[in-house]
Amino acid sequence: MHIVHVHVHVKTEMVESFRQASIENARYSVKEEGIARFDVIQQTDDLARFILIEVYRTPEDQLKHRETSHYKTWRDAVSDMMVEPRFAVRFTNCFPDDQGWGNDAF
Repeated sequence: MHIVHVHVHVKTEMVESFRQASIENARYSVKEEGIARFDVIQQTDDLARFILIEVYRTPEDQLKHRETSHYKTWRDAVSDMMVEPRFAVRFTNCFPDDQGWGNDAF
């Protein structure tokens, strides 16, 4: 799995708009064949900070995601909402193994 945590710091007045745009993007993203999981989480002690947890089956699936219309709509909508540029940290899974994603076989 190719796991990406995208850290986003949003302008205070844009929190709800960013939240809604990101949830809309996530709703479409989870329908993509190459995505095992796509979470939008919000920090509880600073509501202007979010992390998008994106789990792709392969690195190429992340590239395919970036070509979708819903990603491009999200990207364009949120670009002016951020205090600073978003940044990503990439991971690989240790547990469960790749077959464990998307089912209850743990």
